[in-house]
Amino acid sequence: MPLTVLKEIFGFDSFRPGQEEAIRAVLDGRDTLAVMPTGGGKSLCYQVPALMGEGLTVIVSPLISLMKDQVDSLLQSSVEGAATLHSGLDTEERWEVEKKIRTGEIRLLYVAPERLRSLEFVLALRRAGVSLFVVDEAHCISEWGHDFRPDYLFLPRAVRDLGSPPVLALTATATPRVRQDILRSLRMREPEVVVTSFNRPNLTYRVLSAKEKKDKLPLILEVIRNSLPPGIVYGTTRKECEELAASLKRAGVDAAHYHAGMDAAERSSVQERFMTDELDVVVATIAFGMGVDKPNVRFVIHASVPG
Repeated sequence: MPLTVLKEIFGFDSFRPGQEEAIRAVLDGRDTLAVMPTGGGKSLCYQVPALMGEGLTVIVSPLISLMKDQVDSLLQSSVEGAATLHSGLDTEERWEVEKKIRTGEIRLLYVAPERLRSLEFVLALRRAGVSLFVVDEAHCISEWGHDFRPDYLFLPRAVRDLGSPPVLALTATATPRVRQDILRSLRMREPEVVVTSFNRPNLTYRVLSAKEKKDKLPLILEVIRNSLPPGIVYGTTRKECEELAASLKRAGVDAAHYHAGMDAAERSSVQERFMTDELDVVVATIAFGMGVDKPNVRFVIHASVPG
């Protein structure tokens, strides 16, 4: 029973809105699109079925930080059969994961979309037996979405080459137009569509007015000091993140920057320190934080208006 898995492995007494509906559709072998708010528990929609059934669940995710965080979280919940394959792994680590896929030790495999452009890799997954194909941040497949990723366009071919397992698409940000685009692009068959409210009553939104660029730092410092860390500050460019992190450090804030221009070890170190409460504030480009499951984040500040 899904509720038993939810209680015994994840420690929750009840499902959040939409979760059980999506899980039952997946267990019935139906293609499913679930639109749930950030923090609404989208990952449980495939983790629960994966732990109830046989075969391999493949989860496509656009970000290394998201994959790493999900796998770490599963390992903490005593789920041994979770792994990830991404560009940040060395050759030996990759071989170890690929060996475990062949021997059936992996139940949940997180992969970057570009890995599925390799037919050799896709056929290796097919031999292992894929029972569910999950597309996380599914708006990335839509040219009407806010974060279009060309690598996502190859996913329908990968699904076909895997033997057409059921597809579960997940996103927090999909207008009706983007939803239709996801269903069409992924060629979903008679899908179950689960849409829950994006309203989050525990969140407060505020806009602070800064006439000039120099007026921003005092406002950011005020929010940090009044809200108490940990928190995330978003900048639009790598340079802005580095400069802002340096300014916050000079003002006595325990801050570090994070962006795609850093090497993998450096990025991993910043994320690890933030997740374990050794670092108060991460100043990052908007890629950071997607899927990061950290329950005590107290503020998210956009230092510049995001696109």
